[in-house]
Amino acid sequence: MNKPAVHIENLSVYYGQTSAIADVCLDVADREYLGVIGPNGGGKSTLLKAILGLVPVTSGAVRIYGESPMRNRSLVGYVPQFAAMDKLFPITVTEVVLTGCLKPGLSPLFRFSSKNKRDVSRLLEQVGIAGLANRRISDLSGGEFQKMLIARALARKPRLLLLDEPTASVDAVSRNQIYSLLAELNKNMTIILVTHDLLAISSQVHRLACLNRHLVYHGEPQLTEHVVNSLYGCPVDLIAHGVPHRVLKEHKEEGVTR
Repeated sequence: MNKPAVHIENLSVYYGQTSAIADVCLDVADREYLGVIGPNGGGKSTLLKAILGLVPVTSGAVRIYGESPMRNRSLVGYVPQFAAMDKLFPITVTEVVLTGCLKPGLSPLFRFSSKNKRDVSRLLEQVGIAGLANRRISDLSGGEFQKMLIARALARKPRLLLLDEPTASVDAVSRNQIYSLLAELNKNMTIILVTHDLLAISSQVHRLACLNRHLVYHGEPQLTEHVVNSLYGCPVDLIAHGVPHRVLKEHKEEGVTR
């Protein structure tokens, strides 16, 4: 039997005395496309960082293709949240994507090879921003910036691609382009996508993980009222796919009507 791309067993992560995620168990098969949803502060980004080995694990274990995150980090590409990036840094699109080719232990005299540069040109073409190769990142739109970050992650030639809210700061056209790109990439790699886009996600992913510190649900991507209410802790009306807004039932929480 093939090893899962990601195996998470009884995982808990604390920041000081605060629990970020608790007792999470999750398997992600090779070439699966998993969507992760949940409220702000529910532990979604922490889960990705634990898979990457970027946060200390309080208890439990994470395995990437059967090995620890540190041993198999080279197999993972990561697209961080848009808001976490410094968009004023004076660097071009090509230079950013080239950083995805860097390997640990490089000498101070390292130079990118002609192959590195050809690979980056191909990736920019693949994600749809070849014409922006020499553009400063401060001049990019939200969608262009996200495509650049995806290209940088792909420069590692990953088997597993992690994305943290890749469509949060983009327009509708760019969002659809990114989802189409991810569907194509999923033919050759495993994808874990953290998102708030509840309506779109059910039509994109193979399975869904709903996280609010604990794993509330893991299974088929069809959202039910019970799952969403349990996840967000309040009544939520689900509306038909394609309607551009979501309606929340009026409810009271700690004396406040919402």
